[in-house]
Amino acid sequence: MPSQILPTDILLKGGLVIDGGGGPAFAADVVIRGDTIVAVGPSIAAKVDRVFDVSGLIVAPGFIDVHTHDDLVCITQPDVIPKISQGVTTVVVGNCGISAPLLRFDDAVAEPFNLLGAREDFAYETFGDYRRAIEAAAPRVNVAALVGHSALRVLCLDDLERPATPDERQRMNVLLQDALDHGAVGLSSGVFYTPAWAADVEELQALAHTVAKAGGVYTAHIRDEREGIIEALQEAFAVAEAGRAPLVLSHHKCAGVRNWGRAAETLGLIDETRRHQPVYLDCYPYTAGSTIIRPDLADGEVEILINWSEPHPEVAGRTLKSIASEWDLTEAETAERLMPGGASYFQMAEEDMRAILSHGCCMVGSDGLPHDSLPHPRLWGAFPRVLGHYARDLKLISLEAAVRKMTGLAAETFRLEGRGRIAPGMKADITVFDADTIIDRATYEAPTQAAQGIAHVFVNGALAWTDGGPTPRRTGRFLGRGGAP
Repeated sequence: MPSQILPTDILLKGGLVIDGGGGPAFAADVVIRGDTIVAVGPSIAAKVDRVFDVSGLIVAPGFIDVHTHDDLVCITQPDVIPKISQGVTTVVVGNCGISAPLLRFDDAVAEPFNLLGAREDFAYETFGDYRRAIEAAAPRVNVAALVGHSALRVLCLDDLERPATPDERQRMNVLLQDALDHGAVGLSSGVFYTPAWAADVEELQALAHTVAKAGGVYTAHIRDEREGIIEALQEAFAVAEAGRAPLVLSHHKCAGVRNWGRAAETLGLIDETRRHQPVYLDCYPYTAGSTIIRPDLADGEVEILINWSEPHPEVAGRTLKSIASEWDLTEAETAERLMPGGASYFQMAEEDMRAILSHGCCMVGSDGLPHDSLPHPRLWGAFPRVLGHYARDLKLISLEAAVRKMTGLAAETFRLEGRGRIAPGMKADITVFDADTIIDRATYEAPTQAAQGIAHVFVNGALAWTDGGPTPRRTGRFLGRGGAP
């Protein structure tokens, strides 16, 4: 017998719901009114404007990409096709200590901020200005923003090759607090990169304490993901523990040939630490990472694919080794000649990556770089790859566990209220996909290909992607921290 008839807008009929909580899938209809899910249950009869027959398809919460560098592209290219096409409805920007608000560059954009965009795109004097620009652009996906520690250092220190003084810490703290007051979800750091390399634990602890008091999260691109990974993890734990801010270890990996096989060790340390402080991870489902070209990473032991080079654009798509051979240089010397630029580093072992991805506290983050002329395929394919290759084909994790990582767990960790679940009262960010066909199609050779198997994507109750393409409506929002205005 059908349930009570509800006046509403959209009915998703006949699907199999994976609700983001980690429990088993169940058959149910989903009713959307405005921007909100109002009913979930079997055989709902509703007076609606539109019915979507989703028989044979999975109805899941919209995916949350917890690790992006979409800070500026969500304004300059608000359709954000690489993300909406793979079912992502929310992006977390400002990762790795690299964020766009407040920064200005008179000449070329300094590394690693050049990962975010061109000089003219850095146009926001305050975090409030940035938030308003997001709201005016109305991107196709929701945006939650972290404040980058490296950006704060550039703004407040006259010498980046030393720790901040007490006065400089205070200036950074004022800017951080203002951003938190305007809805930033937390702080990110990237002491791996030059602008923050000289920061000490005390400098970071002071900022993490402010974040904790505001109810935010602290994410860390740790200092060393290679041989010094244990010490680098302990540094991140110490920073977060002081203020009790939830810690997210960004793109956790065991990088470099000499580091392969250490995932059991690092995950064991993380589990031990989780007994007394909140620690989470994010991971992308590939064995290659991608960042700026760095000669110190050109060790001759791992393959390096050049994604782009400002002085030598013609080499994009070639390996560093082949270029070095042609130029009769070492790989490190060749990397110096190619700078500034970006590269993909094939530096992880598959078994380590699988162990990290399957860990219970690990979320999914693409870490895609949208301004690379030849981007890493994770930009377009990370989420369908987890669902299709690792959950369905390899059965590394269940489909329900995979969805949980990219929805409910992400929303809870980053305190995105009303997101990440299929349940009455939750915001209607919904991804409908075919569990039998979903897969990534982006490759290193042809990285800008949309995934297959994504049927419909709704953002705040509006259809944003269907039948392999975007709709006319863009309804993404800026998501403030918790209940922040």
